Amino acid sequence: MKNILPLAILASVIMTSPAWAEQSLIVAYPQNNHKTTVDKISFIGTAPPRGEVLVNGMAIPRSPNGNFAPSFPLQLGDNIFKFRYQDQEVTVKITRVAGQPQPPQGLEFGKDSLTPAVDLARMPGELVCFGAIAPENANVSVNLGGSSIPLTAQPLVNLPANSAALTQKNQPYAVVGIGHYLGCAAAAAAAQLGYPQFQLEKNGQTVSEQGPGKVEILSPAKLEIAEVISDQGIARTGPSTDYSRLTPLPKGTRASITGREGDFVRLDYGGWISSKEVRIVPGSVPPLSQVRSVIARQVPGWTEVIFPLQVPVPITVQQGTNMLVLNLYNTTAQTDIIKLNPDPVVASYHWQQLVPGVVQYTFDLKSQQQWGYKLEYRGTNLVLSLRHPPNVNQKSAKPLSGVKIVLDPGHGGEDSGAPGPTGYPEKAVTLIMAKLVGYQLMAKGATVYLTRETDKPVSLPERQEIIDKLQPALAISIHYNSLPDDGDLFHTQGFGAFWYNPQAQSLAVFLHNYMVQYGGRPSYGVFWDNLALTRPTTAPSVLLEMGFMSNPEEFEWVVNSQEQQRTAAVLAEGITQWLLATR
Repeated sequence: MKNILPLAILASVIMTSPAWAEQSLIVAYPQNNHKTTVDKISFIGTAPPRGEVLVNGMAIPRSPNGNFAPSFPLQLGDNIFKFRYQDQEVTVKITRVAGQPQPPQGLEFGKDSLTPAVDLARMPGELVCFGAIAPENANVSVNLGGSSIPLTAQPLVNLPANSAALTQKNQPYAVVGIGHYLGCAAAAAAAQLGYPQFQLEKNGQTVSEQGPGKVEILSPAKLEIAEVISDQGIARTGPSTDYSRLTPLPKGTRASITGREGDFVRLDYGGWISSKEVRIVPGSVPPLSQVRSVIARQVPGWTEVIFPLQVPVPITVQQGTNMLVLNLYNTTAQTDIIKLNPDPVVASYHWQQLVPGVVQYTFDLKSQQQWGYKLEYRGTNLVLSLRHPPNVNQKSAKPLSGVKIVLDPGHGGEDSGAPGPTGYPEKAVTLIMAKLVGYQLMAKGATVYLTRETDKPVSLPERQEIIDKLQPALAISIHYNSLPDDGDLFHTQGFGAFWYNPQAQSLAVFLHNYMVQYGGRPSYGVFWDNLALTRPTTAPSVLLEMGFMSNPEEFEWVVNSQEQQRTAAVLAEGITQWLLATR
């Protein structure tokens, strides 16, 4: 990572041109030949405010400056929309593709419906489940390892995407008219069972098809040992990136592999991790450790708690009000002594052998507000570092003197972010706002760092690395919002705050409420969200959606230079007040 220097004070005032100035008909989103699975589509665009904009001959509502965001239903297949303003015309083709399994044509299995779809391995006695889409009222079974496993018809219920919480459409729905068949079985002993053979019978006719994923039953006595090779291994609740994240595993963590599915392995404590983030340790025995004495010590800005272990084991962390809980897996306690001197953040801590192989340490903290933590292995020592609170001075003219703050202007370079109706990119206004907020915070004494100061690409891991390297008092990622294809773009607006780690919830709630009350912003809401720039643990980190690029009227507020400066002043004051209140 390149050196990141503090934001410098610029003599010039940042201004933005009137991006909605009179111009030709523009459809900024979606582009021609866009594909989607939703049943309606929302457009954003603009045209000179005088006169009408017609879509397939129908006039659509627009903002005073001519921006528009109409929504239209979609049929499966191609949908043609002709936008017309005076003698100008723009044609956009939207293709709606099926977002759910389709019934098979004739006596056959549904395309790509046989599961498991990838190779998998399980432990003896563990269920292996099979699924298929087939004609209704059929007999479906699987032959595997000399056994026949019947599959029975089951209701098919589709869950909405996580993004549905943003459009208030978070409801599961049943898929009708499709034969959905499921069945499970377990094997008692280790074996290479090979590929399942699916069989479909109806009206005296039979069809067979080999499943795409082969099945293996592992030997408990011959489990492979995995070691995490990434700095922070991404552990998940299931075997793909669709599953939720668990506490990252520090580099060097070792665990037995108790399952495989596609490109993921399951570790013995229950978490799944990509096989690319681990290496197989040859000739190793199952990683088991004891833990005895534990010591805590203070280093500049942090309290370190050191757990001497025989081998790096998997861990999980949970934050709660006035406490942090650390679980060590594959570990047995022999702890009789713990050293804890008077400490700025830790009031006390205690342990219990939660279940065989799991030791739990609970840290009772002096404040409800936690300022960050990090976990690492130094050899086989697990080191938990707890951040000390920043020093702020309410009586000073510059109360944030010495306080480091990272501001992250979203997007940049080829990643333009969400477009406004005129095509004006989110990346431009996030940079303007980050600099304006930064200048306001610097006037209060803060040392401010930006993840980018120009229109350049910065990857999400690079932005996270900047936060972890600088270890600021807090980190704020600045964005402007849009909605999924089926959102109500014309009416949805307002300020939104997003957090992930509990240590950042108070900051997200406070800034949301402050901007609504003192900034006069409509409320979009506060969200727990698994976003890259909310995940850092070394500091309270939040992502703010300042307003909606996609809303025709709010966009005019977004690009108004006077409103930008006013909003930046209110946000900087909100950040200051939160730091003063929580210190």
